[in-house]
Amino acid sequence: MKRLVLYGLIPLLFIIGCAKAPITGRTQIMMVSPQQEQALGFQAEQEILKKEKLSTDQALIARIERVGIRIAKATGLNLDWKFYVIDKPDVPNAFCLANGHVFVYTGILKYVDNDAQLATVMAHEIGHAIAHHVAEQVSLAMMTNLAATAAAIAIDSNVDSSGERAAYMAALGLGANLGIVLPYSRMMESEADHIGLMLMAKACYDPRESIKFWEKFARKGEEPIVYFSTHPSSEQRIAQIKELMPQAMKIYRENGCDQQATPEPLQLPTMKSVNPDSLGLPVE
Repeated sequence: MKRLVLYGLIPLLFIIGCAKAPITGRTQIMMVSPQQEQALGFQAEQEILKKEKLSTDQALIARIERVGIRIAKATGLNLDWKFYVIDKPDVPNAFCLANGHVFVYTGILKYVDNDAQLATVMAHEIGHAIAHHVAEQVSLAMMTNLAATAAAIAIDSNVDSSGERAAYMAALGLGANLGIVLPYSRMMESEADHIGLMLMAKACYDPRESIKFWEKFARKGEEPIVYFSTHPSSEQRIAQIKELMPQAMKIYRENGCDQQATPEPLQLPTMKSVNPDSLGLPVE
C-alpha cells in the first residue's frame, strides 16, 4: 500500500507546473490548467446567476462598469471582462471569478465614499483573478488531500487502537487547516491587496484612498482571531498597504495621474470571448 502511494506521487510530479504571480513575482505551484480554471469560473457564474438578484439601478451599474473597465485595462490582459451588481444591501462583499467576471454586492457601497475607494475593492478582487488564486487553491487542496491520504495510510499501518487512530486523524486535519490552508489563504489575500493597489494606481485611482476604505471597513464589527481566519486582520492589511504606498504612488505619478483632476474614460480592447461549451461545461 505504501508503495502504491509512492507510485502515485510520481505521475503527479509530471503534471505540477510552476507559474509566477503578476506584480509580486511569487512562484506558484499549479496542478490546474487555465482551461480548467476558466471552466470553474463559468460553472460558479451559472450558480450565482440562478440564485442572486441583479440590480436594475442603471446609474450604479454604469459606475461599477466604468471603474471595472479602468482596472481591467490596467491589467493588460485580454480576458472576457464582465461586471455584475448584486442587489443585497446587507452583504458587504465582492469577488471576481476566474473567467474575469466581477460581482459587486450593493452592501459594500456603504463603505465607499468615491470611485477610488470602489476601485480599491474591485482591483483587489481582480488581483485574485489575474494571480490565478482559484487554480492555486484547487492545487493546494489536491496536494493536501494526497498528503493526508499518505499520512492516513501510515497511521492505519502503525497504530492499533481505533481511538488513537481517530485522535491522530483529527489532529492531522486540524494541523493541515491551521498550518497550511488558512495561512495560504491569508497570504493570497495579502497578495491580492498588493496587486490591487498597483492596479488602481496604474488606472489613475489615488491609492491613498485604499487606506481610508480599509479603515472604514475595519469599523464594521469584530474580527475573528487571525490564526483561525482566511483573511489577515485589518491592522495587518492596512500596515502592508502603507508599506507599499511609496511604490504605488510612484506608479500613480509616473502615469501622470496626479496631474489629472478626472482621468479620461478608458476603452477596453476587443475582448476574446470564451465559449463555455469549449471548456467542457455541463449542458443545462
